[in-house]
Amino acid sequence: MRSIGETARASGLSVSALRFYDREGVLVPALVDPENGYRWYTDRQIRQARLVAGLRRVGMPVAEIAAVLGTDAPTAHRLLDQHLHRLEAGLDDARRELSRVHALLDTQERPMTTVTLSRTALIAALGDVRFAAGQDPELPMLSGVLVEVESVAVIFVATDRYRMAIHREDAVVDGPAIKVIAPLDWVDRVRAHEKEEPITLHLGTETIEASGAGWAIKDKPLAYDYTDWRRAIEARSAGGTPRTAPVDATALRATLTATDTPRVFRHDHELVVLAIGNSGGIDIVGEQESEGGVAVNREFLLQALDASGDGQLLLELDGPIRPLAIRRPTDDRAYSLLMPVKL
Repeated sequence: MRSIGETARASGLSVSALRFYDREGVLVPALVDPENGYRWYTDRQIRQARLVAGLRRVGMPVAEIAAVLGTDAPTAHRLLDQHLHRLEAGLDDARRELSRVHALLDTQERPMTTVTLSRTALIAALGDVRFAAGQDPELPMLSGVLVEVESVAVIFVATDRYRMAIHREDAVVDGPAIKVIAPLDWVDRVRAHEKEEPITLHLGTETIEASGAGWAIKDKPLAYDYTDWRRAIEARSAGGTPRTAPVDATALRATLTATDTPRVFRHDHELVVLAIGNSGGIDIVGEQESEGGVAVNREFLLQALDASGDGQLLLELDGPIRPLAIRRPTDDRAYSLLMPVKL
């Protein structure tokens, strides 16, 4: 038997930590002297204390440490893997946040970033995402279009939490990476520009401007942090097995607007349930046949189809709790997501 001091030295836990884990029922001494209260530990408990010390160093919660000590080896390994996945996700969050903080620190010294692309490409990109921008005054950071510049491309993103649209466009970039939220009024004014010519975006923390020969459309970016849209995409992709079905956009619009198309009424909006039929195409089914399908806001789906244009589209379905993805089969620059609605 080992005293608490010997156990502390052998395991790497302090005496106070051993007393704490005793009180929490994680590592209870094999013997407590009834006269003087001294704690005594077995050699097996020394090994357990070393496990506790290691798990403590990697931040495992006390309840999970107790679960690891009290279960069989396969289950314990599974608990360790789950904790590791949490740590990795937390590290990814920390990297993103530190990247944002670095950007904030550099704000005073950062020069203006310019992005040059054709009018056709810019108008198409803005049109692909504009419909998904938010209008909720409680979420002002979503009431614009995110313009995120990479080294050789620019990404446009819009979301209102119920849908999301993304368009990535190759472009000539001069300056550092930057993210700004373009006000919707600026977006609409740029989309209304009709002259076919290269357009240069001038992006800074205080200014967002689109300009060409003899004209400029200028505004201030929205002064908010945009939602972490990449994390939403990663969460959708994790562990999914989506099925893809081709659809004709014009035919699907006609079906959605037909009076005899099955609909589900919820408060102030209508839902439609999409499922992949026996032929591999998309069926719109009733609520009673909704198993395996995905229910989405009918109006949102129509707006997404309008933004995607005519011709063939691909719909990705992955069950009733994952978003519906809408893509063009020959153009991977843009796609949109519609959040599912629980029936």
